[in-house]
Amino acid sequence: MTTLSELTQAIKKGDRTTAVAGTTEQLAAGTGAQEILDALLAGMDDVGQRFKSGQAFVPEVLIAARAMKEAMVALEPALVDAGIKPKATAVIGTVQGDLHDIGKNLVAMMLKGANFAVVDLGTNVAPDRFVAAAQEHQASLVLLSALLTTTMPAMKDALQAVRTAGLPAKVMVGGAPVTQDYADEIGADGYSADAASAVDKARELCGIA
Repeated sequence: MTTLSELTQAIKKGDRTTAVAGTTEQLAAGTGAQEILDALLAGMDDVGQRFKSGQAFVPEVLIAARAMKEAMVALEPALVDAGIKPKATAVIGTVQGDLHDIGKNLVAMMLKGANFAVVDLGTNVAPDRFVAAAQEHQASLVLLSALLTTTMPAMKDALQAVRTAGLPAKVMVGGAPVTQDYADEIGADGYSADAASAVDKARELCGIA
């Protein structure tokens, strides 16, 4: 039988077959859903840290995230039965006028791998859609992405819409042209230069260890 340690290693390697089979085997053996989840999260966290330090690259993150996603499909019914929920909900999207999504997709996948519930609104998202989704899903976090300098002002519009609506959600911004100075200028709660750092900042803003 696949051990919990081997389950962690499967996520690190992006081994979907072992990740799914190991999760199923552990459930059949009576292992608690939280223990299995912790083993999966440990693998994804390792990948994220290696990515942040330049020891892992986007393709490795993508295959690890895919293995994590498929293992979570097998684990989800047990998590529901045990009353175990994601630690926070994040709404993410590329702001209005911008159709780029590679960085946004990577952040979304890594947040899911860190046990966030993620509502991905896609690209070209108007401010009112961010507000509506954050209200509907009671989000703790709204993440705004932009890859063009010309669409950065739309981040400010979306952030102001969240604030005007009186939502308690924290707002994070990121994307190639975005800087900490710009985040400070528009009053964002957080900024990240890359996907792995985004997870760390998201945890910090939501008070998750």
